[in-house]
Amino acid sequence: MDGSKVVVTGASAGIGAALAPMLTAKGATVAVVARREERLREMVGRGDAARYYACDLGDPAGAEAMINAAWHDLDGVDILVNNAAIPKRRSVQDLTQAEIDDTMRTNFESPVRMAQALLPKWLERNHGMVVNVSSFGGRAGIMHEAAYCASKFALCGWSESMAMDLWRTGVDVRLIIPGAIDTEIWDLPDNDEPFFHGDKEPPTTVAAGIIDAIEGDAFELYVPDMKSIAEFKTSSIDVFLRGNVEFVESQNQ
Repeated sequence: MDGSKVVVTGASAGIGAALAPMLTAKGATVAVVARREERLREMVGRGDAARYYACDLGDPAGAEAMINAAWHDLDGVDILVNNAAIPKRRSVQDLTQAEIDDTMRTNFESPVRMAQALLPKWLERNHGMVVNVSSFGGRAGIMHEAAYCASKFALCGWSESMAMDLWRTGVDVRLIIPGAIDTEIWDLPDNDEPFFHGDKEPPTTVAAGIIDAIEGDAFELYVPDMKSIAEFKTSSIDVFLRGNVEFVESQNQ
């Protein structure tokens, strides 16, 4: 990690804001990316990051231009952490096509565009890593989160295929599967009330997990470990679907 140049998206709050100072403390040169420039400027001022890029990842072309600028400014990027994401809690009956498109652009298309922009440079150097932060909603569907889950399922599938295509090239892929994490994503406006009201993990737990994943060899990491639930869904999909519907209905009584 020491001496690595790392770009972290979605860094103005939550997991990204927790991760940046941890990476910096390990000797990495960190560039943070988000829409809220004031928060990014404060992070750089505190020494949590070396530089920032104010960028809306809802614009994939802008995201690609940003990562190319970061490569130039930092004289290379060793690790890209695709952490930025937006929710869209809405039943499929109420989702608009514009909402679906916006969610897919931010949560899937921009991460792909940025990684693909870096890939030729990484392959030339035989070195690089992309860390894709998906969600448990990328392994199991969640009611009223079809657009979000679709984007996260896509990111999981892309990551798996990318890891196989890049096997033994020196370019590594890591996939992070967070569960319920205590971030702003639960409280953002223009979203339905979340069904889940249980305990949530602090962002620092996921940030520490991301560092473990970067420094380790495993492709996939669940934080917290909910892999058994995802495996149960695969083995008993009808029970899983019915159980979730019944749970939500019971919460609304």
